[in-house]
Amino acid sequence: MRRAALLLAGLSAFAFAVPAAAQHGGHGGHGGPRPAPTRMPERPAADAACASEHAAMGHCTREAEETKPADPACPPEHAAMGHCAPVQNSSAIPTGAVGTDLPAGDATAPPPPGDWYADRLYPKGEMEHSRHAMMLENGAQTTAFLSFNLAEYQARRGRDGYRWEAEGWYGGDINRVTVKSEGEGDFGEAIESVETQLLYSRAVDAYFNLQAGLRQDLGHGPDRTYATIGFEGLAPYWFEVEGALFVSDKGDVSARIEGYYDQRITQQLILQPIAEFNFAVQDVPELGVGSGLSDMELGLRLRYEIVKEFAPYIGVEWTREFGDTARFTRLGGEHASRVSLVMGLRAWF
Repeated sequence: MRRAALLLAGLSAFAFAVPAAAQHGGHGGHGGPRPAPTRMPERPAADAACASEHAAMGHCTREAEETKPADPACPPEHAAMGHCAPVQNSSAIPTGAVGTDLPAGDATAPPPPGDWYADRLYPKGEMEHSRHAMMLENGAQTTAFLSFNLAEYQARRGRDGYRWEAEGWYGGDINRVTVKSEGEGDFGEAIESVETQLLYSRAVDAYFNLQAGLRQDLGHGPDRTYATIGFEGLAPYWFEVEGALFVSDKGDVSARIEGYYDQRITQQLILQPIAEFNFAVQDVPELGVGSGLSDMELGLRLRYEIVKEFAPYIGVEWTREFGDTARFTRLGGEHASRVSLVMGLRAWF
């Protein structure tokens, strides 16, 4: 009995051990022999000829880079690729560096070159003559200009008349000699008034000129000569303006300001309003001028530019005298206010 119990115990242990061994060995039977453990690939030896893009893909290993010395001529794009090391102090100016080779910063600009490359190949005297001619043709040339702003027939109550305004100058961009002329009269009678100015004109900026010179008046009444100082130019919003102060040889003081604006309706059709105001410091009865605002002119002209230099026009003009000037005019048997229909030609050469 005892032997039977021992035999049953041995068989039971064997029965539990066989499935466990079979289960453990079964995995090996399914997958074949047990694979050898995986070995990590060895790191390639450092290659002195390994390019940076190959090293990034793992094809080779670059040698440890030596620290490059700072290069004062190292541009930012070369530094980003590791070709060189820029100078840390951006305010330092590398020796011999010019233009875009200079590092970013607020350092003083280098002086412009003082030599001319052409002088190395050609005689310096001949090149100086050529450079002088080139500069004259590019900003220092002398030119002439003549314009008739008004040359018109005036239809008005009573006797029809005429009027002109012209200006010409000769010189350069900065200094010029300017001549202005204007006048008016009635058909069938002597010219009522002629005013001529001879002026020195100097540009004070890109838009305005200062002027000084003499003015001579002829016509009815005594002649007068005036010292003149004034200005003309282009005001903001494209208004052409002109003003002057006059002192006569008799001590009379007067002033004038006028302006106009070109309003383009089309590329060739232009509407031009114009205004002029005259002032006097004192009464001058022999000239029919009173103190204060002596007279005013307002006009509106529509012109058609056949070409830029030639434009016929039509329009209307209203003149009005004030104060003692109006009183002197009425005493002479004329009207202090009048309206004229005008037609004329605007041209320049």
